[in-house]
Amino acid sequence: MEILRVFNNNVVLAREAGGNGREVILTGRGLGFQAKPGQKVDPSQIVRIFVPEDGRNPDNFGAMIASIPAEHLALAEAALEAGRAELAIPNSTVLAVTLADHLSFAIKRLHDGIEFEYPLRAEVSHLYPAELRAAQRMLEHVNASLDTPLDDGEAVSIAMHLVNAGFAVGDLSFTYQMTGVFSQLFEVIEQAAGRPIDRDTVNAARFITHLRYFFVRAASGKQLDEGAGKLSTAIRDSYPDAYATAIRLQSVLELRLGEPLAEDETTYLTLHVARLMTEDRG
Repeated sequence: MEILRVFNNNVVLAREAGGNGREVILTGRGLGFQAKPGQKVDPSQIVRIFVPEDGRNPDNFGAMIASIPAEHLALAEAALEAGRAELAIPNSTVLAVTLADHLSFAIKRLHDGIEFEYPLRAEVSHLYPAELRAAQRMLEHVNASLDTPLDDGEAVSIAMHLVNAGFAVGDLSFTYQMTGVFSQLFEVIEQAAGRPIDRDTVNAARFITHLRYFFVRAASGKQLDEGAGKLSTAIRDSYPDAYATAIRLQSVLELRLGEPLAEDETTYLTLHVARLMTEDRG
């Protein structure tokens, strides 16, 4: 395999040899150390191979993987294996990486002493009992590896990752239809920020992932509605500019969907907008 891009000392983008020539993300200790595009990869250094799925941009996907600690990637993969004892979980690279990203943030939040409520537990338990059982087993596996365990309610969030993966597998047409909407939403954010938004950043990739899942939820009539009123108020007060922009995004999405957005959906849009508007400002 030939290196196309070095993300850091342990993560590179490479092209597979042979007629297929697909682009893959490789991880391994020292794999990218002093490496340059065009060099051959030492197979003995490769620990994991991630294949971008669902038409995802390999550079964006690689940047996200590079931002996640290697131990959290391994933890997510092991947790998914544990969950397969309860549920037929898709063998999806994207699911593994998005779950690792989620767990990494949850662990950081725990270390920072930030508490999080999970009022969606009753609904998830009723609508997706199999996914919740698998998520609970996965959380048990994760907590067995941590000095300080994550809250039991974290199983609700993990279950939603499994539900979203189940909805999204196999059909790219819906994703392609949303491309124009994504572009329009980025234009709204750029107007509010007064500058271009780099769409090749990790935060942009996370925003797009959130939007993909949002459209899946909306199409199935299951928008986020966690009753997180206090959280919404705190976010509006903390990020007034981002919230004002999220309201504009809400208007665009409501026109496209032909139905109103739940308040919690706008709250999470605000968080993503805040990340995009504040990045690269030092």
